[in-house]
Order: sequence, then C-alpha cells, then structure tokens
Amino acid sequence: MSRMETTTQKSTEAKMSKASLYAERIRVYPKAVSGIARDIKWAVLVFCLTVYYTLPWVRWERGVGRPTQAVLLDLNAERFYFFNTEFWPQDIYFLTGALILSAVGLFLVTSLFGRIWCGYACPQTVWTDLFMWVERRVEGDRNERMRRDKAPPSFDRAWRKVVKHAAWLAIAFWTGGAWIMYFADAPTVTRDFWTGHAAMAVYGFTALFTATTYLLAGWAREQVCTFMCPWPRFQASMLDEQSLIVTYQGWRGEPRGHRRRDSDAKALGNCIDCRACVNVCPTGIDIRDGVQLECINCGLCIDACNEIMDKSGGAPWLITWDTLARQKAAAAGKRERLRILRPRTFIYLTALVLAVATMGVGLATRARQILSVQHDRAPLFVHLKDGSYRNAYTIKIANKTQSDSDFTLGVEKLEQGTLTLAEEGQRMPTLTLRVPADSIATFRVLAAGRPARLHDGEEEVDFTLRNNDTGETTTDSSVFMGPGAPVR
Repeated sequence: MSRMETTTQKSTEAKMSKASLYAERIRVYPKAVSGIARDIKWAVLVFCLTVYYTLPWVRWERGVGRPTQAVLLDLNAERFYFFNTEFWPQDIYFLTGALILSAVGLFLVTSLFGRIWCGYACPQTVWTDLFMWVERRVEGDRNERMRRDKAPPSFDRAWRKVVKHAAWLAIAFWTGGAWIMYFADAPTVTRDFWTGHAAMAVYGFTALFTATTYLLAGWAREQVCTFMCPWPRFQASMLDEQSLIVTYQGWRGEPRGHRRRDSDAKALGNCIDCRACVNVCPTGIDIRDGVQLECINCGLCIDACNEIMDKSGGAPWLITWDTLARQKAAAAGKRERLRILRPRTFIYLTALVLAVATMGVGLATRARQILSVQHDRAPLFVHLKDGSYRNAYTIKIANKTQSDSDFTLGVEKLEQGTLTLAEEGQRMPTLTLRVPADSIATFRVLAAGRPARLHDGEEEVDFTLRNNDTGETTTDSSVFMGPGAPVR
C-alpha cells in the first residue's frame, strides 16, 4: 500500500470516527389546507373524539345492583361489560379473537387503501390534528409560527406559547380522565376525583395518560409515526401495485418547473414546483419522491396541489389516490382497471369472515355456567359404617346469567353414589344448590358410594350440573378414592 493510500485511509477512518449516529430533528411546520381530504379528516376526528369522550357516560340498565355503564372494564369485579354482553375472566379467549379480527381487518384495509388507518383514525393522528388546530388558532399558520420561532424572545411569543401549552395540557388531562372512566363508573369517579376521595391509582393513571398525550401529540408528533410506531415497517409486506394510495402522477408533472421563470415553459409538466404538497404534509416528506415509510396516506397534499392547480389553471388531481399499476399504465398511454378483489385481498377477506363467524358462534354458544370440582386432600377418603366410602370435594359454581338460579348437582360413574352438603347430614342422589346471579358460589360436598373400579386406589367420576331454569348442563371430572389410594 502506498503512502498516499495509507494517508487517505486514515483520513477516512478519522472522519467516520467523528461521525455521529444522532440526527438532529428537523421540525415540521404543517400548513393549514382545505379540501376533500381535510374535510374527511375533520369528520373522522370529530366522530372518534365524540365516541371516546362520551361513551363512558352512556347508560345501560342491567338490573338492580348491576353496573349501569354501557362500556365498563370493572377490575374489582373482574367483569367487562359491553352493552348487553358481559365477559368473565374465563372469556379471555374472546380478547384474543378481537385482536385477531383487528389485525386481519387492518391487513385488509392496508392492502386496499394503504395506511389509511394511520392517516385518519389512529389515535396519534387524531390527537395530533387536534393539537395542531389549537396551535394554529393561537400562534397562526405555518409562516407565522416559523417567523416567531426564529425571532428573538418577546412578550407576544411568550404569551402565545403559554396559552398553547395550557390548552394542550387541558386536552391531555381530559383525555387521561376519560380513559379512567372506562374502568370505573363515570359519574362516581368524576365526583370522587374532584372531591379528593378517588383512589391513588385514579390520580396516577390520569397523570400518566395526561403526560403521554401531551408529549406524543404535542411534541413528538411525526416522530411517533416515523420512529416509534412499528406499523410502517409492516405495511410494505401488505402493499402491492394494486393498493390505492396517495400518488404523484410523475408522467404528468415532470419535468417540473416555474413557468414564469423558465424560458422553455412549454416543455414543462404540470408541476410548478411550488412545494405546497411538502408544506402541508404532517410528516414533512415530499410525495413526489414516491412511496415512503413516513407517508401516512392522509391526502392533505392532494388538497394542497388541487388548490394550486386551480389557481394556476392546471388540471387538478396531479396528486391523487391511485394504484401504481394504473399510474404505470397511464404513463404508457394505456388504461388499467382497479382490481379490488385479488389473491391478497381475497385471503384477508376470507380470514376476516372466518374470524367473524368463529367469534359469532363462540358468543352465541358460550357456556353461561361453570362447574369446578376439586378433591380435598385430607382425608383422602373415609370408610363408613355401612361399608361404603366417602370423599370430600370443593364445588365452585359460576352463574353467568342475570338471575338467581337453582342448580341440580349429581355424580355419575360411582356405584350407589350419593351426595351430601357438609353442613347437612342427609344423603341424596342429587343436590339442589342456589347460586345468585352473576356470581360464583362455593360448596363443600361429600360424595359417598361403593367404588367398583378402583385402580391404584382411585377411579374417575363425573359431576354433572344442570340449571333448572335454562336446562343447560355442564360436566366436570374428578377422582373418587378408596383403599390403596396413593399418599398425596
């Protein structure tokens, strides 16, 4: 290696060693815009925020002594109430099903319309839009905000910042407070909160959600979509050339240039390089560079471009919602039809239909009672005077109906089997046990019989439970022990 090559290599290594892996954030100042995409975003924002803030206050009668909140995750009672449906901890698999439904639905929507969820309905987008609306009302639009931020400190700049952040904190506080209302009765927890009688967890989680909403929607903004959210990394596997996304029609717009400044204006495309599409983008990208990870498919650049085209006399929809396949065909002077149903979407749609059907069948046929039988350890069995043997069991019965019910409990596979409540002395073929509505009752039951199929001192028996009102029957297996039972 020559001396020159050695010197060059050392210089390169020195520069690389000094290079920082940290990139300074380039602050984005989105400009206000009006149009079809902005109107849809406002409508979705109002709908989402209305549902979020008002849903805890919706009442739903369930009977005396029952929660009257339509949607409530009662952690103390271990119940999730969703209008007329009640979920117990044993129904946790429905949560898995709901997550699968959400994932498959998102896959389907993304394959059809790109990141439309990110651009319109994602909570980060909804609250960020609300925060930016407040920012514009207080500090002005893009140019005013940029000018104030670059100017020396002043009273005008200071009071506007204070008002803006105060409004942000108020919105974030109400957001955190509304979230708590999904876990406790809304009127009660609101009264307790302001009178100082709420639990510390209520104040703690309200503060947590206030802080996260304020930081993510007010400060982080596009950084969440670009760096924190994993969804942009996944979406590439769901998009294809037939996905309907925000697209710049390069075959129309290029070569771009300003007609008044360019001598050969006739050779230019429709794009006048005004950068209006960049100025309104909430993530600060240039849609003319093609599909990018940061693009949330909101379509605000479409509104901005249409506004400029209308003023400059150009044809609208230079930036539009379209597929890459159709754009490629249009560039070649051909026409390509929009293909909604294709192998990818058919697979997602089929999976979604199957998941919905499975969830529906599961909800319609789920058990409304649960029987749990546990054999007592001490003593394992008792030899009675009549020659039979007796075992003790702890019986738990969950009544998931909305009314008090009588249940009939019996034992099968046990010769001459009888049952007795531990508090009573009468042996009966079956027992009638009453369980209050929406509760779990525990009984200590003694089973007696003459085991005829003992193997290593035990044999399998079945306990059957029948709801006398609905006729629903449940069975749970246990063991009956006798001579030769193993020590446990």
